[in-house]
Amino acid sequence: MKILVSVDIEGVAGVYHPEQVRPGNPEYERARRLMADEANAAIAGAFDGGATEVYVNDSHGGFRNMPPDLLDARAQAIQGKPRYLSMVAGVELGIDGICMIGYHSRAQGRGILAHTINSFAFARVSLNGQELGEMGLYGALAGAYGAPVVAASGDDMFIAEHQPLFPHTRFVQVKRATGANSGISLSPERACAAIREGVAQAVPQAGGVAPLRIEGPVSVDLVAQTTALAELFCQWPTLERTGGTALRFTAPGVEAAVRMVNCLSAMSSMLR
Repeated sequence: MKILVSVDIEGVAGVYHPEQVRPGNPEYERARRLMADEANAAIAGAFDGGATEVYVNDSHGGFRNMPPDLLDARAQAIQGKPRYLSMVAGVELGIDGICMIGYHSRAQGRGILAHTINSFAFARVSLNGQELGEMGLYGALAGAYGAPVVAASGDDMFIAEHQPLFPHTRFVQVKRATGANSGISLSPERACAAIREGVAQAVPQAGGVAPLRIEGPVSVDLVAQTTALAELFCQWPTLERTGGTALRFTAPGVEAAVRMVNCLSAMSSMLR
């Protein structure tokens, strides 16, 4: 059984503030190790649950956060960018189930460090009329490859947002949000123990979890953070401006839709 562990950082226990998730400061150096610890807990849980092969996808920012020498040697690490499948790169290898560790609430949600793909660029991302965060977008992209999300971890607001969309996923709560940059967290040791146990219980059930599927064509509605960003994005000829900060495009399927959103995210750096 092949398992992919996709690891973000904002939903990791003990992480609350933007300084912790941005390279170049001591707080980030500590947070990236907490991220690696939770990744290792999920890897161990996957093997405990019967996985024969585990891939771990570094899914935050530049995709090279977790020091490779700190990762469980039994797993194969997927790091660096650009890569077409982004946070679920590796799903094309015939994955039986995905674990999304350290994930977070969607843009303008009530969770800690809430955002969708790029906090500077996007205030809202919707596919076929359904607003989605990163778990929804990348869960649907994984679903296009037939892979279900079997386990996920993060704060209570992240879980409340995503349980209706992923009713058979095992969620592990490692902290409780009390604000955009504040919360109440399990200790890293307790969080890792809970993740390992949750993943170990979820992996054997992978065959009974239905992948999230969004059928094409896919209508993508975006709300940019500023009118200047909307103007920039609509330089792309296939995008339609539908409001001051709103725009729309149509993609043949969910993979093309997500890849296009990531292209726009990269474009936004021109206005930083």
